[in-house]
Amino acid sequence: MQPGQILVAEHDGVFVIKMVGDVRLTLCISFDQFIDDMFAHPDFKAVLFDLSDAEAIDSTTLGLMAKISLLGEERLGSYPVILSTSDSINRILDTMGFADIFTIVNDLHTPVEPTAALEEAAAVDDEEQVKNKVIEAHRYLIQMNDANEQTFTNLINMLENGQ
Repeated sequence: MQPGQILVAEHDGVFVIKMVGDVRLTLCISFDQFIDDMFAHPDFKAVLFDLSDAEAIDSTTLGLMAKISLLGEERLGSYPVILSTSDSINRILDTMGFADIFTIVNDLHTPVEPTAALEEAAAVDDEEQVKNKVIEAHRYLIQMNDANEQTFTNLINMLENGQ
């Protein structure tokens, strides 16, 4: 599997987030910082996720995607778009209930190629910060549906109790 990468671009307030390869929690700190910066952008209008080159996406990253959708819906009254062409990625999105909070498509008329890559947090030596981002991301996932709540509540409890 190709190492994970998150590429980003912005054009007239539309943010494109392209996930490539095996996207894991090693990118969660920089991805969460990007999310904060994106929502602080004065022209923020919409988000497009391009998952067409993603091989795998872990639950922490999915939780941060859910965060974007839920906060964006509050702010804009609409949901982000996900471009996904992979059957395995689509199964994960379906299982997690993403169709309820995203518009999922398998084709775009005008592809956008982001070029700026988010970097992994420096040596990810702040385990507490990473743990807090993992907990936060999974809290967004459990807000989505009962199945996610059943799946991730024990993980959250375990992380909060330091086990």
